[in-house]
Amino acid sequence: PTRAHVCIGMEEGKFPLTGHNFKTDPSEPFRQKKKMKISAAAFLALLVSKSAAFTAPSLSVQYGASALSAATLDVAEESAAKVAATSDVKEQMVSGEAVIMKGGVEEGMNTDLEWQVKAAAEKKDDSITPGRYADMENSIALPFLPRPATLDGTHAGDFGFDPLGFSEKFDLYTMQEAEIRHARLAMLAVIGWPLSELIAPDWMLQHGCAPSVLNGFNPVSFLATAAAFGAFGFFEFKTSLRRQAGTEFGEKHRQDMSQVWDLGVAGDYNWDPANLYSVFGDDYKSRKGLREVEISHGRSAMLGITAFALWEKLTGHPIVENSMFFHPNLLLPALFIGYVAWNEIYEITPLNEYPIQIQYKNEGEMKLERLKDAVKSAAKKSESQTAFLKEKDEEYGITTKLFAAPGKAIEAAKSTYKYW
Repeated sequence: PTRAHVCIGMEEGKFPLTGHNFKTDPSEPFRQKKKMKISAAAFLALLVSKSAAFTAPSLSVQYGASALSAATLDVAEESAAKVAATSDVKEQMVSGEAVIMKGGVEEGMNTDLEWQVKAAAEKKDDSITPGRYADMENSIALPFLPRPATLDGTHAGDFGFDPLGFSEKFDLYTMQEAEIRHARLAMLAVIGWPLSELIAPDWMLQHGCAPSVLNGFNPVSFLATAAAFGAFGFFEFKTSLRRQAGTEFGEKHRQDMSQVWDLGVAGDYNWDPANLYSVFGDDYKSRKGLREVEISHGRSAMLGITAFALWEKLTGHPIVENSMFFHPNLLLPALFIGYVAWNEIYEITPLNEYPIQIQYKNEGEMKLERLKDAVKSAAKKSESQTAFLKEKDEEYGITTKLFAAPGKAIEAAKSTYKYW
């Protein structure tokens, strides 16, 4: 900036810092030769003060004053009064420039700091922040046990459940990869197991039960099972060392987990033909939510398929036999309605708070009273309707006629064909 100021001053026909116009008065520069020495000294002191302002803004004014004192050694032949006056002018100029430069540096530093804070905030908004449950001492899943150090709620499905301490003994990413693979296989198996018992031919089953290690195999079912496990094993071999970098989901997962690690997400095969992964939104929160849904269903499936195998081994009967889940009935929808109604009225207190209690939800008690009133009203109406129907039935024999109607219809149909 100092060079620019000098060039601008020369183009305007003026000497920098002195302001003399050499175009209108050519002899003026020669008459002011000695004064120019002082101006040159001020110019050099200004450069020094600017450098000091960049290196140590808080000391720029004092440093500029000391530079001026050294520079005035070049003008020892001037009178004391002229030197003192010129020194005051130069000190004011340098001090002003130093303050300006100091303000510019501080403004630049503030701008740079604001940019860094903004960049950090944007990065935080685009990725998962680690330590969701870092401030909790006990596990959420098992409140009576301490929370494992590596399970702080950062990853999908992480509720601090690790009573055997596997997460502290083995690599966490490897354990996550193993869990999600078992979960996906279990979700397939928990559908395939009862489906095979419902629609598979008898020669594929073991006394009506699905072939398994506990139920046994026949030659055909053994070959089919061996082929299926061989296919799964080949898939495991081909995908165990798969690359995630450069894939669509791999890059998204690296950005999502950038504050956690650079490993991405376990179980990422870059496979989503139905585009369900972004059904709730294409951001890190929606993706983590769907991963949490997947691992939760997978854990339920692993428990379910284990229960299937143990039940059939202990009872010797297929899991689909006499089960409300696999045959039409009214019990299952009744239980579902009861579950929904219970959740509308009651709730369980957080598992990490002692003691664990069942309490009314917001307006839950009022909903319960309304339900009781509705049941009482329906009962009164049904009593009056039952009495009315009973009276009419005794008068006209409605029930007897209704039960006799099918038999009469069958007899009437048979009477139309003489060979019956």
